[in-house]
Amino acid sequence: MIKLVLTGVWVCAITLASVYFSVHMATAPAPAPDDSKQTRLELVKGETITVPIIADGAVRGYFLGKVSFMMNKDAVKNVSLPLIEMTTDELFTLLVGNKMVDISNMKSFDPNAFREMIKKDINQHLGGDYIDQVMLEQLDYLSKEDVKANASGQQKKTVKPVNVVAPAPVSDPAATE
Repeated sequence: MIKLVLTGVWVCAITLASVYFSVHMATAPAPAPDDSKQTRLELVKGETITVPIIADGAVRGYFLGKVSFMMNKDAVKNVSLPLIEMTTDELFTLLVGNKMVDISNMKSFDPNAFREMIKKDINQHLGGDYIDQVMLEQLDYLSKEDVKANASGQQKKTVKPVNVVAPAPVSDPAATE
């Protein structure tokens, strides 16, 4: 009989302690807003840009690119920036002028150096630290012959562009459950 009473007292004590702890945690003041780097950044989506590759006075192919930016919210709050035009200019400079991508040797392309170069040059043009991170959403190459064949309807199969930067794999949340 004493064991039964002690077991009941033990269960009551544990229940009261867990209820007290739950109520105490639920009514605790909210933590101070986190001033982390992510809360100060804003995503600015880019548009798809086509950059022709010219060699020996003729168009040899086209780069299709889409670049987005993580930008400092405070710096761009009331400023209207010509990001699309600046991105287009920067991609023309890097892909045509500096030839950072060698079509004959795609393995030599360094996406991190490409991102850093875009970030550094655009921040330099803007005269401040506006861009924190550059995200390459798409960077593909189509040869002139592939484009002509598709436009004329001669080619029976769809031409696959050469992926310069492979897209990140998309995880399926339903598959993980």
